This record gives sequence, structure tokens and C-alpha cells, in this order.
Amino acid sequence: MTDGIFWYPFRRFHEWSGRSTALIDWMESPNAHIFKINVPGYNKEDIKVTIEEGNVLSIRGERLKEEEKEKKENLVWHVAEREAFSGKGEFLRRIELPENVRVDQVKAHAENGLLTVVVPKDMSPKSSKTRNINITSKL
Repeated sequence: MTDGIFWYPFRRFHEWSGRSTALIDWMESPNAHIFKINVPGYNKEDIKVTIEEGNVLSIRGERLKEEEKEKKENLVWHVAEREAFSGKGEFLRRIELPENVRVDQVKAHAENGLLTVVVPKDMSPKSSKTRNINITSKL
């Protein structure tokens, strides 16, 4: 924190959430950025992870309410507390990734209501941004 101003990493976040609880943690190791997203009630088929133009990690989830699924089974609902909180179950989380990542090597894993996305860092040495220009007597 300097002069009352601090870097706020969530400025990189953009989201839309249809009453979903897709809470996210973003951690950084020396080799990767690691995202952990709560996705209770979602199957891996309900979730889509993409890299969009401009190094934007997009995580979208969409599922039908259990009530809509179970209408096919002719069930009569008496109480629906869980579904009242989670709604239809759709969310969109978008995170602008840093420039030093390998978007071609992103991996995602879903298990027990937790989606883990690992974005490896580009560890190759970068060329210097300073470049010497030769001076000649004629152009």
C-alpha cells in the first residue's frame, strides 16, 4: 500500500451471476495461477471453461432447476429451500489473465462441487524491452 492506494486484483474480474454461489479463489504459485470455483450441484457437463480474446478466462455454468428435471418424473414438491437459493443455476465468471501465461496449456478439473482451473505461467525468458539502435551517417 502506497499513499493510501493499493493494487486491487479484483479489477480483473467481470461477472454475471443468476443467483449462483460460484465463489472463486485466485492463488498464484511460482509456476501457475490457480483458480478454485465453488460449483455445487453442477456436473462437469454443465460447466464450460474457455479462453477468450485478450487473455480472458471465462467460466460459465448452466443447469436446469431440479424441479424442472423432476417434472418429467411427475414428482410433487412440498418444500424447495435449496433450489430457492440457487435458482435456475447459471453463472458467468470472467477473469482477465496476466500477460505471462500459457493459455494453450490451461487445465480444468471438477470434483465434489469444486472446479479447479490451472493456468501455467510462461517461464521462458523474455527479451529485453530495451533495444539499441545503431546510428549511421546516412539513412
